[in-house]
Amino acid sequence: MRVITKIARQKNNPERYNIYLNEQYAFPVDEAILIQFGLTKGKVLEEFDIQEIAYEDEIRKAFNKGLNYLSYQMRSEHEVKKKLSSLEFGEAVILEAIQKLKSYGFLNDESYSKALLNTKKATMKKGPRAIRQDLMKKGIDKSLQDEVLETFSHEEQVKLATQLAEKVIRSEKKKTPSQIKAKIQDFLMRKGYSFTIVDEVLGQIEIEQAEDEWQALLDAQGEKVWKKYAAKYTGYELKMKTKQALYQKGFPVEIIDRFIEEKENEE
Repeated sequence: MRVITKIARQKNNPERYNIYLNEQYAFPVDEAILIQFGLTKGKVLEEFDIQEIAYEDEIRKAFNKGLNYLSYQMRSEHEVKKKLSSLEFGEAVILEAIQKLKSYGFLNDESYSKALLNTKKATMKKGPRAIRQDLMKKGIDKSLQDEVLETFSHEEQVKLATQLAEKVIRSEKKKTPSQIKAKIQDFLMRKGYSFTIVDEVLGQIEIEQAEDEWQALLDAQGEKVWKKYAAKYTGYELKMKTKQALYQKGFPVEIIDRFIEEKENEE
């Protein structure tokens, strides 16, 4: 027969207690487990009781570790499982702890997914494809991914993508409209927006260049192109190579012709 002869609160953790059986230290328990099993001095414990107490205490420890992990920021169920696994809790214990965290409302993948969606939209203006990747990394079920992303309306996507496009325009003053649009397309695709959204945004924005702005662009890009091909070609070939390169960069034909004429007059 094993009898509880002493219960002592731990000095370093007042929420845990050391249990003594027959005057000898036996095992520690959380305060919640102490109450759950009605552990008091004089209580008789069978071996089965001790095993059950130890198991429930392990669940409580996992629960507390999970709760502490969640205290810093919202986490997905997958993240908490991974964290508890790294702390070497058994699979059954982890599942019990996760269920307890969910039942108390500390862990909710739906709430987490909605919060992640709103955060990624507000702070990074990410598109649905990029956000889906973020949700996948957090272990969110595909059906829940679909449900949450359905709330990201077409209109809101266009609005955020347009804001990103305007940011690109402001930062690319030394590019032609064609180059800027190519930059916008690449940037929006990397941000996770679909071809449909990107095409719609590109169709709405207008990038106009004044005469002096075209001249500034030619000063920055035209000279480099001319020097590049002048090292290999002359005459007609030089003109055509230069014209083709500048046209691909988005310069209007009349601007290109005037530039080439000026270069020829310099020679």
